[in-house]
Amino acid sequence: MRSVILVLALSLPLPAFAAGAKEVKSSEYSCGELAQIVRQNKKVFVRVGFGGRSFRYPPAQCSMGDKRATTSFRDAGGKQCILDYACVFDPASPYNFP
Repeated sequence: MRSVILVLALSLPLPAFAAGAKEVKSSEYSCGELAQIVRQNKKVFVRVGFGGRSFRYPPAQCSMGDKRATTSFRDAGGKQCILDYACVFDPASPYNFP
């Protein structure tokens, strides 16, 4: 029985195990559309300029060394967006000490 489960697990494609975050550009969507994308996809990386922000919609949790916060950036129309559930660097986390 164990070998059947192992063979089945190894035959599944890799994305079945590790679903990556959807990547979107903030310059292509409005604030409302970005909020809806985060709610629907649960795990989104929003490109802002050269970098970006990572969002996870509850009940998902941020990675170790990150904390949940609100963050702001500009959308396609230049309007200031403020979104919850951003995963940002946590300097107080024990995972970020060398």
